Amino acid sequence: MNDDKILKPEDYEEPSCPLCMSDGSVNPINTRRFIEKLDEYYGKNDYDGALRHLKYWLDEAVSGNDLRGQFSVYNEMMGYYRKTGQRNAALDAAEKALDLIGATGIYGTASAGTAYVNVATVYKTFNESDKALPWFEKARSVYESTLDGKDSRLGGLYNNMALSLSDLHQFDRAIEYYEKALSVMADALNGELEMAITYLNMANAREAELGLQGAEEYITEYLDRAWELLQTGSLTRNGYYAFVCDKCAPTFEYYGYFLYAAQLKETAGRIYERA
Repeated sequence: MNDDKILKPEDYEEPSCPLCMSDGSVNPINTRRFIEKLDEYYGKNDYDGALRHLKYWLDEAVSGNDLRGQFSVYNEMMGYYRKTGQRNAALDAAEKALDLIGATGIYGTASAGTAYVNVATVYKTFNESDKALPWFEKARSVYESTLDGKDSRLGGLYNNMALSLSDLHQFDRAIEYYEKALSVMADALNGELEMAITYLNMANAREAELGLQGAEEYITEYLDRAWELLQTGSLTRNGYYAFVCDKCAPTFEYYGYFLYAAQLKETAGRIYERA
């Protein structure tokens, strides 16, 4: 599952809260346009452009007194600063997004749940899984009560939660949540990519638990499944496919699958070049 969770437009389509009613004092940003353009920057691997885009839309949301718009942008800023290794900036964005959950009255909604996932993922990225796990648990409580059991956001949550559990040496629970993630993504559109990532994560968990030799059979099985999923012909070879190839290549390389790793890197490079 993509530990780079991006809020989707449907995350914001909750009924309007009293603070966000169209009363002449709020000029809402076009959230769908904001998200789509941000995805374009990431698809081109243009992080400088993505940052300019984020700052522009934050200014627009602030000047328009659009609290929901600010919430959307701060959620995406968490992801940007996480990806670029800026811990303090990511946590500052997290704090602002959490404050806006209260200001907009969206406690208990899928939007709030996604913010909790994003906060947790920030902590996980910076090797603070002990701090991440309570936020994942908070997100799970919200998601499981508001989302359909096959919603891809649940798959992303389970996968990322399992990563933290593995870091904390709770390996049985980690594998349990990886398997939950696989079950969800098996029915999702283009879920093969997320399933491939999950299988590679499972290989890492088994190695951490059993050692390289003890986990050899698991590793072989999981890597073979991941490779097969990445070769699914129906998958669109777009920017996100390139991102997943880049993400998976080091794991294949680590376990000695050098030809697979090289092919994934080459594929990603070709996609980025034509973007």
